[in-house]
Amino acid sequence: MIQRPPRELAGIRAAITGVHGHLPDYVLTNAELAALVQTNDAWITERTGIRERRLLKGEGLGTSHMGAAAVRGLLAKTATAAGDVDLLICATTTPDMVFPSTANLICDMVGIRNVGSFDVQAACSGFVYALTIATQFIATGMFGKIVVVGADKMSAIIDYTDRATCVLFGDGAGAVLVEPSTNGRGIVDSVIRSDGAGMPHLHQKAGGSRLPPSAETVANRLHYVHQEGAAVYKFAVARMAEIAGELMTRQHLAAADIDWLVPHQANRRIIEATAERMGVPMSRVMVTIHKFCNTTAATIPLCLWDYEPRLKIGDRLILAAFGGGFTWGGAYVTWAYEGAAAAGLTPAAAVQACRGPKP
Repeated sequence: MIQRPPRELAGIRAAITGVHGHLPDYVLTNAELAALVQTNDAWITERTGIRERRLLKGEGLGTSHMGAAAVRGLLAKTATAAGDVDLLICATTTPDMVFPSTANLICDMVGIRNVGSFDVQAACSGFVYALTIATQFIATGMFGKIVVVGADKMSAIIDYTDRATCVLFGDGAGAVLVEPSTNGRGIVDSVIRSDGAGMPHLHQKAGGSRLPPSAETVANRLHYVHQEGAAVYKFAVARMAEIAGELMTRQHLAAADIDWLVPHQANRRIIEATAERMGVPMSRVMVTIHKFCNTTAATIPLCLWDYEPRLKIGDRLILAAFGGGFTWGGAYVTWAYEGAAAAGLTPAAAVQACRGPKP
């Protein structure tokens, strides 16, 4: 089936009007990992581009705690009251529990009441999936303010005796506010795809209904991420470049038209290979993998948060992600507001400027 660009209602387009991130305090360096598994800083940096990652430490702390911190910062930054939020969507692969949803828990923590909230599980593509869903609600006029969160506590499902995976993943959260725009800027187009045949290459074996938790599954270490790196690398590069190319073709864009490529931060080599296939120089690629590593659903919003001061009104962004299972997706976004630093404004003032004068 052909996936067509979304239709906006009466010229309304969904736009990102604010972004905020949260990272745990604890920094796990490559040197510290070398004390756990047979590796070293040079090996990790050369093969992945990662120098450090953040881990959420503390009894009883889960993905929701990072997500709530990101949302609190987002609401404060955009001068948005919790009571004005119409919907909250959380993309995560590491929910606090099977139920209730992590989105539900985040809402409770930040004081968002009596609105819809739900989780989206599409692994590392989750944020793009959730953003695509939010776009439909805004474009049809159903909701006016939607918070989209990407958050994961990957340290909860990583085997720190497995060198192939423990160097790659970390914890973090990012959140964006999505609102209507009538000036043409915003989320112009998006594509989401999946292929369940990829499951054997990247998955978590136990913990679901197919293989519920038991003493045996724990003893056999089946609750950790299983990844076949070579297969994942091949598919990730091909699909991320493919989805970006499809968006560019649909929107009549050349590589020179793209101001920023915002790729999922899985591996520096995957990022570079994707950019090369698209013809986009690395100077126009958002890269945070060296300091944040792979935070799964949080990588793209954390990229936007980290680069936000450099973004300008009208900047053309291609978001591209690839995740376990397999899933992949992308979005073409024209940035709706001036980065606070570039505009010489406070973050709240920069966001308000993009909304226009208050009625």
